[in-house]
Amino acid sequence: MTESGLWRQYARYNTLANERLYDACAGLDAATRERDIGAFFGSLHGTLNHLLLGDRIWMARFAGETAPSTNLDAILFDAFDALRAARTVMDARIEAFFATASADFWNRPVRYINNEGRVFEDQPLLLVPHFFNHQTHHRGQAHALLSQLGLGKRTPVLDLHRVIKPLPGI
Repeated sequence: MTESGLWRQYARYNTLANERLYDACAGLDAATRERDIGAFFGSLHGTLNHLLLGDRIWMARFAGETAPSTNLDAILFDAFDALRAARTVMDARIEAFFATASADFWNRPVRYINNEGRVFEDQPLLLVPHFFNHQTHHRGQAHALLSQLGLGKRTPVLDLHRVIKPLPGI
């Protein structure tokens, strides 16, 4: 498998895992999703918003765009359906980006300003694994919250090898 193929596979997994996660979340009512249960981002809804926010920030940086500075616990979408629609758009963007990432992307450092105003310059081979690890980390939190909110063992399987089949040509 090529390096770019590996990240294409992670991008595809991200989409499929998010679809499973959002399907499970849709089975809860809004009050349950939004109830502050002491999670790092308060609620399941807050956690899902943070995950989308993080992806927006990193994808802007990867594309050489400026990412707007915001609190990392910002609620981008109050309505679950709007949040889910934005998640779908973001996942398509992530897949398209990693399907076409050029050698220039992989060979140039990414310069960015974090939410504290500090300037960094890091290589994509450090940032891209962080990007996908961040997604997995917060999906894991959301998965645990689903269990606490009543789904128990009916939470979706999100293991990479159970969610995705290898992409053709990878």
